[in-house]
Amino acid sequence: MVIDILKECEALLEGHFLLSSGRHSDKYCQCAKLLQYPDKAQQVLAVAAERLKAVDFDIVVGPAMGGIIVAYELGRQCGKPAIFTEREEGKMTLRRGFQINPGQRVIITEDVVTTGKSSLETAEVIRAFGGEVVGIACIVNRSTGNLDLPIYSCTKLEIESYDKEDCPLCRAGIPYIKPGSRNIK
Repeated sequence: MVIDILKECEALLEGHFLLSSGRHSDKYCQCAKLLQYPDKAQQVLAVAAERLKAVDFDIVVGPAMGGIIVAYELGRQCGKPAIFTEREEGKMTLRRGFQINPGQRVIITEDVVTTGKSSLETAEVIRAFGGEVVGIACIVNRSTGNLDLPIYSCTKLEIESYDKEDCPLCRAGIPYIKPGSRNIK
């Protein structure tokens, strides 16, 4: 069901992509294409909300950009507050009067988890406030088991990615596009 909805929204793309991690891929999941449809996003994120029923948590925190709408919708479905972190001078932080209280149990929300860079940066912020990260909830899990946190995803996709030095698409002269929100140099 989740994959069908992602395809229907044209959120699963093929081409040559520069990922937020700096790696390259021939496929990309642009969850913003899903999130533009609140009814479809509600349907997809209900899968993660169901998986979170057995998890004791107090608040959801989504890293900007991709985690904000996911945090809002999961917070709504789970009856929990939803806030977000954002970068300030390149460093993930809490702003806008948001707080995490010591001892609060936190679920980090993302659209897509690949390397977990934004999630891990957000986890540092949460822990600095005394919060406890109990997991990551996301629409698409592309990770390879490299994170030490449980992941509650709506679907798992195995999409190959390459270091830029080993990218067959670059060797073939195919130009890439950078669809993500993080600035890469």
